[in-house]
Order: sequence, then C-alpha cells, then structure tokens
Amino acid sequence: MTRARELARDLPRLVLFDMDDTIFDHSMTCRAAIARLRREHPYLRRRSLTELWGDYLGLQNTTHPDGVIGRRSPDGARTERWERLARSCGASLSVEESAALSRTYRDRYQALRRPIDGAPQLLARLHRRTRIGIVSNNELAEQEEKIRFLGIGACVDVLVVSAELGIAKPDPRIFRAALDRAGVGADDAVMIGDSWENDVVGARGVGMRTVWFNRFRLPRPDALPVAELGSFRPLRNVESILMTLVEGNLLN
Repeated sequence: MTRARELARDLPRLVLFDMDDTIFDHSMTCRAAIARLRREHPYLRRRSLTELWGDYLGLQNTTHPDGVIGRRSPDGARTERWERLARSCGASLSVEESAALSRTYRDRYQALRRPIDGAPQLLARLHRRTRIGIVSNNELAEQEEKIRFLGIGACVDVLVVSAELGIAKPDPRIFRAALDRAGVGADDAVMIGDSWENDVVGARGVGMRTVWFNRFRLPRPDALPVAELGSFRPLRNVESILMTLVEGNLLN
C-alpha cells in the first residue's frame, strides 16, 4: 500500500461541501455590493446597510429556490428582490427599473467576489488524500463559473446542483445523487455546509456524517451532536475533525 493510500484511510472516502457561504463568500460579497449601490442611490440610504443586507438575504432565501429548480426565471427572482427592497426604502420602481438595479447589483457582486478564507487551500490539502464533491442549490453554469474563479477545478471530483436535478437541499435525493456519482456509501462520506437545515439536516437524512460551518456563530437550532467549525483556519483542525469522525465511526 502506498503512503498516500495509507493516509487516505484516516479521512472519509468523500468529503462533500456546500458552495455558497461555505467555499464561496456569498454573504460578505453581497454586503459589499449592496454598500456600493447604497452610495449610488440615495433612497437606499434611508435604511442602514445592515438592514438592507439582512432583508436582501431574507428575500433571497424565499425567491431563490424556485429559480434554481426551474419554477421561475432566476432573472425574474432577482428583479423581484430589488423591487421589494426598494419599496422597503419608500421607492416605487417599475419592473424595468428594478431589473436595471438588479443588473447593476450583479455587476458589483461579480467585481467583489471572494472565497471563504482558507477554503481553496483546504480543498487542495484534502484532495491529496480523499475525494471532494460540491452539492449546491443553484444553477449549474453559475457554480461552474465560481469553481473556475476560485481556481478549485482540479480538486472537485463531483458537482451536483439543484437546477440540474430539479430538486434542492434538504431533499435527500440530491445527496444520494452525489454519493451515487462518487460511488461512495453514506457511511463513507461527510457533508460540510453552513446551512443547518439544508446541509446538516439534509445530509443526515441519508445517513451521512456532518460538520456545521458556523462562521457567524449562530445559536444551534437544536441539540443534535453535530461537529462544528467557525473557520477553516488552521487547516489541520478541519482534518482533525474529519479524522475523529472516521476513527469513532460517529454518525452525527
């Protein structure tokens, strides 16, 4: 047995990651883009940046899922978010004005993108010893572009997105699809993600071990014995958690 294969026995055969707010820093990119628009549009300054940011993320949570499984167009969902956010500031925008604001936001967002600190380095480190997959509620082309932007293509063995399958996390079928593509059983895989409901509860539904990536230090929704990370730094801490899950055969 080679040294690499011997080491690989210490890690799960497959480590699955969520993309947005686990590998790619969606929330803080969103906040930075909204800050730019707030400087450019006086009516947005009627509310604080923190209020606008929180409301936008909330609106995204309610309108995004239908867009990524084909029930509505993603552009339509984005336009609606900005129409509603402008309305919360006392501005009444037409559909055309809301769509233009949405496009401007998208331009700012693309220019300000960033990874989660340590995430690309972690994937590269783990990939030397195990297989890596991404399971995401989004469009295929958008997540493929993020993989290119982050420079992690060589580390990603499996990519499963909701728009491709027409189902979204926490539906257990999306996790089963990732396991099937990797040829790995649930007891040989771990899911790491920031969403308690989508990533932790969803992956547990198929018998996977899970790690909650909780960088905003949110309170636990319940008392499930789930491993938790607030940061990917130092990288060896993540490896230690994964090794502990394997050694103890702990199904969270």
